Amino acid sequence: MTRIDLHSHSSVSDGSDTPAEVMAHAVAAGVDVLALTDHDTVGGIEEAARSLPPDLTLVPGMELSCAYQGSSVHLVSYLFDPEAPGLLGELRRIRSDRASRAEEMVRKLQDLGVDVTWERVLEIAGAGHSEHADANTIGRPHLARAVVEAGAAENVQDAFDRWIGSGGPAYASRYALDPVRAVRMVREAGGVCSLAHPGRAEGAMNGAVPVELVERMVAAGLGGIEADHPSHRRSQAAFWRGVASDLGVVVTGSSDDHGTLSGRRLGCRTTAPEAFEELIAPATGAEPIRG
Repeated sequence: MTRIDLHSHSSVSDGSDTPAEVMAHAVAAGVDVLALTDHDTVGGIEEAARSLPPDLTLVPGMELSCAYQGSSVHLVSYLFDPEAPGLLGELRRIRSDRASRAEEMVRKLQDLGVDVTWERVLEIAGAGHSEHADANTIGRPHLARAVVEAGAAENVQDAFDRWIGSGGPAYASRYALDPVRAVRMVREAGGVCSLAHPGRAEGAMNGAVPVELVERMVAAGLGGIEADHPSHRRSQAAFWRGVASDLGVVVTGSSDDHGTLSGRRLGCRTTAPEAFEELIAPATGAEPIRG
């Protein structure tokens, strides 16, 4: 059975490992097909492709930041043309606003007596990966690690809970795409997409993406729902599998691996080969890269 993992992160966004290291860990974990889906950037794809081991297939992708009624919605997107003007412009805006937001949160933390600096956050975000500095995305996980280093939290999750999570004293909002518009943009760029971890939507009233929104995303071209995700309880996975079936889209399974920050888990959830083939069939913007 081919093992397909459609959601992973490198140090180009908020993972611990370089793109080349992610590829090596994927082989060690017995993964046959891996999507590299850093947040709002494809900055690690070139290195991943250069270092692709034999018999591993790389699916170029990214995790696109969206928001709906104050809650976060994430879209794992694949095989789009990264130079498509509309999508390229939005990605630059999103990354720029991510940086501005992180700076604002640093100032808030400093005002609250937490000894963090913007320079240290930048070091964490680009540590050992300067070749991708312009394409790196700066996010709250980097800031959370700085908070832990400063002794103001026990771990990354505690930093979110105590300081920078939604509603926290140092939280700041940021620009994000409307999810339906995001699906259309990915499709216009020749790509395909799956709704990431729909049972985990920060800021949502019940913690999940509303089904009525998913229905509109499917009408716009959404091809899959990531029902099988490490953060989903068995009942949540079953619920979202049912939603996918009702809406006529495929079920994807993914590790959402962040290296040591998530406990290396590549391949802990996988996508069925037939679901993968159905998902990527409409893609015209790029192709999987085979080692």
